[in-house]
Amino acid sequence: MIQTRLFVMMLLQLAIWGAYMPKLYPYMGLLKFEAWQQSLVGSAWGIAAIVGIFFSNQFADRNFSAERFLAASNVIGGAALLGCAYFTDFWPFFGCYLVFSMVYVPSMSVANAIAFANLRDPAAQFGVIRMGGTIGWIMVSWPFFFLLTANAGAEEIRQIFIVAAVVSFAFAAYSLTLPHTPPNRSGAGTDPLAWRKAIKILGIPAVLVLFIVTFIDSTVHNGYFMMVDDYLTKRVGIDANVSMLVQSLGQVAEIITMFVLGYVLIRLGWKTTMIIGILGHAARFLAFAFFPDSVPTVIAVQLLHGICYAFFFATVYIFVDAAFPKDVRSSAQGLFNLLILGIGVVAANQFFAPLMAQLTDPVTGIIDYRTLFMWPAGMALVAVLLLAFFFRPAERAPSSVAPQ
Repeated sequence: MIQTRLFVMMLLQLAIWGAYMPKLYPYMGLLKFEAWQQSLVGSAWGIAAIVGIFFSNQFADRNFSAERFLAASNVIGGAALLGCAYFTDFWPFFGCYLVFSMVYVPSMSVANAIAFANLRDPAAQFGVIRMGGTIGWIMVSWPFFFLLTANAGAEEIRQIFIVAAVVSFAFAAYSLTLPHTPPNRSGAGTDPLAWRKAIKILGIPAVLVLFIVTFIDSTVHNGYFMMVDDYLTKRVGIDANVSMLVQSLGQVAEIITMFVLGYVLIRLGWKTTMIIGILGHAARFLAFAFFPDSVPTVIAVQLLHGICYAFFFATVYIFVDAAFPKDVRSSAQGLFNLLILGIGVVAANQFFAPLMAQLTDPVTGIIDYRTLFMWPAGMALVAVLLLAFFFRPAERAPSSVAPQ
């Protein structure tokens, strides 16, 4: 069944990311990478997202069948991830991670393209297919309970890249079994002026406010992934082999929240739903700041991830689909996706990595987590105020929402 095959495609795609991301920054800390070096590694996704807009849209889409591009990307990405596992000096590590990012980030759009090209009703079916990625992220965290010890060091934690590489190679092989999706040699459906038209629509006040708020919230969201594992293991005292499981509770909650998103959107409207999503970030960071000694509280607030993602980011994608004209809708989605996966990643790395270094005691190496977490909590509250006072969409709520 085609939907099952596409579901497995998304599962493998996101499992690669989920295998290494939760422990990327703690691992770089164990390798003694400086703050600017960690920022540069983290910014690789932003570089790849910008390049990917032009590479995947203007070159890859027109010269390679999607499934073969996916296979080749994952072979290259898997080899680069193995390099990350075995290179411990900064520049070789960064080079490998940059190569991985350059092929992985565009492959996410290509996987989406394969799904849309092979679904009879993408609007109604894609949400369920995309949920495979969330399940993949959850599933890949479980092996580390056995692969890592409670106080795992760099030699053990490098296995995050080995596991990610194995999944990447498996995905490369699986990609060749996917339905043939030929290259778009004619360029049909890729209006070269669509990007300019999409950017012009930012002149609409409601869209511009949402663009600014998305930038703030994506910075906060990506900052969470930078800081959370270190906080769970070093401050809260959760074992290194359990912390990834604790973080995966957020993805479990994401599945549940996505099911109720349509119901919530229609009844509460665009603005209220997005505000609740951003408040989820503020609440989670405030709980981290003031209740680090309450392990049940810290674990429980991981469930807010579902609200943070579905009620804001998924809602943004739905809003863009509803608010932008059909001829620029794809470019508009790419524009907001660039914020979330590209510019937001770079901003988070350039801001939070130096902040963490600044708040680290030079003698004890202990981070002032309370002060640290007040920053993203405050940023989230600023975003809430911007939405509350300045976001006035033409319609209060969607008239209907395709099943998530």
